[in-house]
Amino acid sequence: MNKVEVFSGILSDDPSMNPDFYNWNRVKLRYCDGASFGGDSEYINGTTILFFRGQKIWEAIIVDLLSKGLLLAHKVLLSGCSAGGLATFLHCDDLTDFLPQTASVKCMSDAGFFLDVRDILGNNTIRPFFHNVVNLQGMQKNLNGICTSSQHYSYQCFFPQYALAYIRTPYFILNSAYDVYQFHHTYVPPYVDPRGHWSRCKSNPAACTPAQIGVLQGLRAQMLLALKSFEGSANGGIFINSCFAHCQSELQETWFAPDSPRLHDKTIAEAVGDWYFERNVTKEVDCPYPCDSTCHNMVEVNQIEY
Repeated sequence: MNKVEVFSGILSDDPSMNPDFYNWNRVKLRYCDGASFGGDSEYINGTTILFFRGQKIWEAIIVDLLSKGLLLAHKVLLSGCSAGGLATFLHCDDLTDFLPQTASVKCMSDAGFFLDVRDILGNNTIRPFFHNVVNLQGMQKNLNGICTSSQHYSYQCFFPQYALAYIRTPYFILNSAYDVYQFHHTYVPPYVDPRGHWSRCKSNPAACTPAQIGVLQGLRAQMLLALKSFEGSANGGIFINSCFAHCQSELQETWFAPDSPRLHDKTIAEAVGDWYFERNVTKEVDCPYPCDSTCHNMVEVNQIEY
């Protein structure tokens, strides 16, 4: 018997759980390539050839969907979480170009705003990681050309903060200012804490010392700085809360529930819906931790991978 997958949050078909998008046609792309559907290369490893074809997988899926009704869509929202959120930055304009100009295409990244940020010792661990992914998978030709011609290194355009300015399609950024993945792996990675002084703080934000909270405010400050120019965009939306989380749109308790996180009494679902349907301008930025009592602090990110 095939297992029936039950979707929640933005993918839910229950109007009481997902009031704006419950009756939309939904397609979920399974993540499979390790580069946010952006690679296109062959790598010879001894006698083995590794094929990286994320870009071609993306294109094949969209072409297949066009023949199944996507070409007739009037309203489209491309969204993703984590590495899927990063993929929306890479493919937002791609999707727009596939569809007629009469279609209203918009994009949303959930926890995909990965920062080009130094860790607490001053080293940049994510930059060489992104650089290696781009080189290994031959992503340079699939990154935004205007962006790559504007940066010192083409791989920088794999970072959303550099690519965002060149995306033409209306965009919404949903992210925690204290994104748990970035906190654990790029801002305070394991190697900077060999004696485990950060272990309790990583497991429970309430256990962080005042000094540690002060350090984490630096992560928030850098995220807000990277988003500063986007805050003035005419068609862009922002929901940056101060919850310790990674991915909030596909979980019912954080998307739309009686006790969901709120900014100015607005849930994430309401903020995204208001932005998409142009009912209201949505540019919500939370106050610094620990001021927000509506947060769901979710610190388990062990299964998040590239």
